[in-house]
Amino acid sequence: MVENLFGTDGIRGLVNLEQVDDKTAISRLVEQREIYPAIMKLIGESLGRIINQHPQEKMIVVVGWDDRPANMKLAESLTIGLNLAEFEVVQIGLCATPTLHLATLSHNAEFGCMITASHNPVEDSGLKVFNRYGYKTTPTFEETLSHTLITLAQEERELDQLDLEFLQQPAKRFGLTEWSIPEHRKWLEKRATTLASSVNYQTLVSSTKLNTPLLIDSSKGTASLWFAEWLSAWGIEAREVSTEAVAMNLNCGAGDFSPTQTWTFDEAQKSPHLLIQKLPKCDAGLIVAAALDGDGDRCLLIETTTTGYQVIDGDRIADTFVNSVTKAGQSWTLAASIESDLSLTTNLDRFQSIVHSLETAVGDRWLSFALSSQESNHVYFDSADMPTVIGVEDSGHIVLPAPHPNSSNQWSLVGDGTMTLVAYLIAIHTCDETNLMKSGWKKRESVKNVDRGKWDGKNQLSDDIESLLKQTLNTHNSVVNWSRGTISGEPNLMAIKCNYGGSMLSIGIRNSGTQAKISVSARLEYGGDSNGIQAAIDLVCQQLAKIMVSR
Repeated sequence: MVENLFGTDGIRGLVNLEQVDDKTAISRLVEQREIYPAIMKLIGESLGRIINQHPQEKMIVVVGWDDRPANMKLAESLTIGLNLAEFEVVQIGLCATPTLHLATLSHNAEFGCMITASHNPVEDSGLKVFNRYGYKTTPTFEETLSHTLITLAQEERELDQLDLEFLQQPAKRFGLTEWSIPEHRKWLEKRATTLASSVNYQTLVSSTKLNTPLLIDSSKGTASLWFAEWLSAWGIEAREVSTEAVAMNLNCGAGDFSPTQTWTFDEAQKSPHLLIQKLPKCDAGLIVAAALDGDGDRCLLIETTTTGYQVIDGDRIADTFVNSVTKAGQSWTLAASIESDLSLTTNLDRFQSIVHSLETAVGDRWLSFALSSQESNHVYFDSADMPTVIGVEDSGHIVLPAPHPNSSNQWSLVGDGTMTLVAYLIAIHTCDETNLMKSGWKKRESVKNVDRGKWDGKNQLSDDIESLLKQTLNTHNSVVNWSRGTISGEPNLMAIKCNYGGSMLSIGIRNSGTQAKISVSARLEYGGDSNGIQAAIDLVCQQLAKIMVSR
């Protein structure tokens, strides 16, 4: 069986800059989730072998990275591998992941490579690979890439120091203020203007629903250098707070938040999180802050309650957006992950237009794949107008159409935390507040430090956990119409659906694709009786910990 070195969203691990041979680098990635420069070089070489290129002109690969201390070294090694594969390497340097998507299309590149570990600790890093259409690569492609990489590592290849110094130089290199920031700003402006015009809204202005200045926490990513100023210029007084952070993702950003998280006023003041401790006391129901993750591809909001604060998650953001844009009577397609609120997709007849829903695996790439396969067969959307599609994860990944930088009638799909916030700010002015979804009950628990090989969603352990879950739920409420299945893109998922006390209940158990943990998530539609569900989740987690936790 070929080892797939990639997880839910690329590869991630703790960076080790030690110079090791290729075989050692692979084994430590698999066994210890450590990232070595040798892995980056192998990936660069392997991309060339996969496409078996013999072109008259070199194909372009764009490389960017976020602000982690080891990323420039990793970029050098990746560039060596890409140059060995005879690509033309364009480095755009420090950037957000959506900026890398933009650069891939702008430069007509064969691939885009973003060196990041998203919301993981700053000591980690990794790689996300984009294809020529700006979509993240598929697991099938990543299996091929992994196989090629493993095969390549068996070959005897030596490079002297002079060769390495030459090969680590890109064909083109751009600084932060030469490409990344100005091009992302210009792109965001175009997207914001297009969306505003589609709902007959002229420009962003402060709303009675906002407390200003709106606090922005960009997790000390590149957006921290420009986004708050951009919002202020558009009429939303905003202030960036993450510039005060010690490092990216350290007590800052959306990566520390869960979709159902709340804080009392007292808890907020004592929080180690830079944004939460700065939240102002004001009237309930006001949006006081927005948080992006480290690589800038998702966004969560914070609003006040009578006793403190709560997260506005991706599901609520998407619902407000769809409520706004469907007022024009257009047909829309909404893709939501298996962890999204059931209320988001079970009551779509409340909208004035036709809204189709799709359920996908966890990971924003599955949102894009589902939407693009429906409309554009995994390539570009051909349309003079913005395609009427949206994808959502409750973690704050919102996938929206983005205009192709080189073509007026072509669109791709991308998750961008800055655009997510802009879309929401436009939507709250134009939505029908009486028609917003009534959130159902949901809960997510994780068991960490597990041996993921012990769970595959189909084995005896999976059967035993299913029996335990069903038995426990039955002691609290009536359970009928029980079914067990999976979903494309989640090979180890055990998806349970049933009627629980007269309401729809969905429970998913799956290995994390990025960390050594297994997650148990439950969703109950609005109005359902959640009594007993938490007890069932706790019991399942206890049993999984007993069997799967590495001792």
